[in-house]
Amino acid sequence: MTIKRFPTYLREMQEQIEGYAKDYGLDFFPILYEVLDYKTMNEVAAYGGFPTRYPHWRFGMDYEQLSKSYEWGLSKIYEMVINTNPAYAYLLEGNSLTDQKIVMAHVCAHVDFFKNNYFFSKTDRKMIDGMANHASRVRRHMERHGQDVVEDFIDTCLSIENLIDPMSPYITRTRAPRSPGALEADEAQDNSGRLRAKGYMDSFINPPEYLEAQKKKREDEAKKAKRRFPEQPARDVMRFLIEHAPLEPWQRDCLEIVRDEAYYFAPQAMTKIMNEGWASYWHSKILTQKALTAAEVIDYADANAGVLATAPGRLNPYKLGVELLRNIEDRWNRGQFGKEWDECDSMDLKRNWDRRTGLGMKRLFEVRKLYNDITFIDEFFTLEFCIDQKFYAFGFQERSGNWEIMSRDFKKVKDQLLKQLTNRGQPVIVVEDGNFENRSELLLRHVHEGTDLDGGQTRDTLRNVSKLWTRPVSLLTRIDNKGKLLRCEDGTLSERNAEYPP
Repeated sequence: MTIKRFPTYLREMQEQIEGYAKDYGLDFFPILYEVLDYKTMNEVAAYGGFPTRYPHWRFGMDYEQLSKSYEWGLSKIYEMVINTNPAYAYLLEGNSLTDQKIVMAHVCAHVDFFKNNYFFSKTDRKMIDGMANHASRVRRHMERHGQDVVEDFIDTCLSIENLIDPMSPYITRTRAPRSPGALEADEAQDNSGRLRAKGYMDSFINPPEYLEAQKKKREDEAKKAKRRFPEQPARDVMRFLIEHAPLEPWQRDCLEIVRDEAYYFAPQAMTKIMNEGWASYWHSKILTQKALTAAEVIDYADANAGVLATAPGRLNPYKLGVELLRNIEDRWNRGQFGKEWDECDSMDLKRNWDRRTGLGMKRLFEVRKLYNDITFIDEFFTLEFCIDQKFYAFGFQERSGNWEIMSRDFKKVKDQLLKQLTNRGQPVIVVEDGNFENRSELLLRHVHEGTDLDGGQTRDTLRNVSKLWTRPVSLLTRIDNKGKLLRCEDGTLSERNAEYPP
């Protein structure tokens, strides 16, 4: 890997841009830049922005794809930045000075977002060392067990890297065990099932037959809970396999590596629209108000237009994010929020509404700190914004065999957008039973939210989970509104009707 020495003129430009960013209130980690030629830039991009990763063929495949795309003029990577402290960012050798200014302003905003957004607060800020450690561990396993064996196992692990619980770092899924004394007190109170009532009403509120029925119900639930494994459906399938699958130590270590990296990259997928919108907002403000010279305006406009360009039928996160942030700033500057605004039914009044509150910038920094893409779109994607930006919902029309505009209805547009973002657009799979039918088989359940699973990917995933579990694995789902149980045993798939819980 060839790394160019950071030139003095770029160092001076960095100090200038960062000074402007701090004046606006951006708060970021120290940023270390490196200048790379396009081949090295593609190599680092294939590694997800890191200088080294564990050996695996997929990184070579990504490199070839990026290289061919650059050589054929289909794409060009101007910058990369990774979420570490200090942050590391890369500049492409040969960029114009205007491009480098855009990149530096863009990077300052990205690092501000990494540092201050809640959903990045649980990430490992020393992940460069972590990635190097992962690479060393995988190479050590390859030396002991063979490259092909380890690489094939990592293939299996990567096929389920999305089966994590991306919200688990921020919420508590299960309660901590209670003390024996507290449990005994609860059991003594709950076994009767008695409802609170005054003395003269007790015989009516708690008749003997009711108390007996409640006692039997609790006993049945207690027996069922003791048999259930896990007690509650487990969203983090990878963690369940790490803890309970009969893996060899090196296999468990590889699965842990893939899971750790999946959790590191998860916040980036959860905040793609916000993160890119925030960076685009600030590179535009810093350059147009502070950093550009008159001779650079046209070059900037051309480059910025390329970043925000939107192709028909595709969602550009840069464009959606920056336009929604600008809309929020304008609304809060003009007081277009609160009860009075929400209850106003007159479009004429709303169009000319201006209370001169001047709270736009304050609100932007609050949004940057607290929201992810789903909550961002859910709260701020309004009817007025949808109409102004000409959004529409599209789908595949079987009659014509083409993708077509299906609706311009605001609710349908917003629902489709939120559905696309929920769980990063991927199905939710949970571990329902680790001892299915008392045969040590694994039962997974697809949390069906209106969209059936892709048949090919489902079959491949079942086979790979079966390899990790080393016993048959079943998946309960719904296909064409009918409950189905898909089962994989020794690589052979079968399907039968089953009752899907409401």
